[in-house]
Amino acid sequence: MKTDPIEKMSAHWLLAKIGKKVLRPGGLALTREMLAMLNITPDDRVVEFAPGLGFTAKLTLEKNPASYIGIDAEQEAVNLLKKNFKYTSAQFQLGNAAQSSLADQSTDKVYGEAMLSMHADHRKSEIIQEASRILRPQGFYAIHELALAPDSLDENVKFQIQKELALTLKVNTRPLTIPEWTHLLEKEGFKVLKTETAPMHLLEIKRIISDEGFSGFLKIAGNVVTQPKIRCRIMQMRKTFKKFENNLCAVSILAQKV
Repeated sequence: MKTDPIEKMSAHWLLAKIGKKVLRPGGLALTREMLAMLNITPDDRVVEFAPGLGFTAKLTLEKNPASYIGIDAEQEAVNLLKKNFKYTSAQFQLGNAAQSSLADQSTDKVYGEAMLSMHADHRKSEIIQEASRILRPQGFYAIHELALAPDSLDENVKFQIQKELALTLKVNTRPLTIPEWTHLLEKEGFKVLKTETAPMHLLEIKRIISDEGFSGFLKIAGNVVTQPKIRCRIMQMRKTFKKFENNLCAVSILAQKV
């Protein structure tokens, strides 16, 4: 029997399909907080790992950086980004965030959102190492990721959450506690300067309206109501998020290359 493409579609593409533009765990507010911490100026050469649909890239370009390069591992995303940003100075490349092919110390500021969480811990480290390699000395790296709580979360509970998220989202979701995220950055030669958190309310109605506007919310709601297979997947995701709402949050961390 042929597998339904909706059933195996990764969560971010499924949500994009129904019109959701903000796909970050802490929503638009935490993305803006991350960019405020980075303080991008016209002198900065900026690199974004996994720009996805380009929502944050648009906010970054409003700050008129000296240059912006987005590196994404999905050809579909790169094609879409090149089309949508055709009349800007932004550059988009197909590539692996752990091997960007950019020159050593060629960048002032690097950021990535909702992408480290999707990798095993050794791969997270490789991506952070790559951020360090391409950053100039004293350069800045910011992340916006899914996190686990409390800090003392039992390992068995952590494994159960990761397992259920992976099954529901159709991606290998492996979030960490905030001290674990901090340790990972410090282990790769970064000094953590600031940490901000937000509730993980990606599919809560109030957050959707806040992120997408009321007209965006109506479009999403209409697509969910009229497409039963998508509605089933969305409800599964929402149920999982609700089940673990006391153990999930979003975190943004600003770190500096030592």
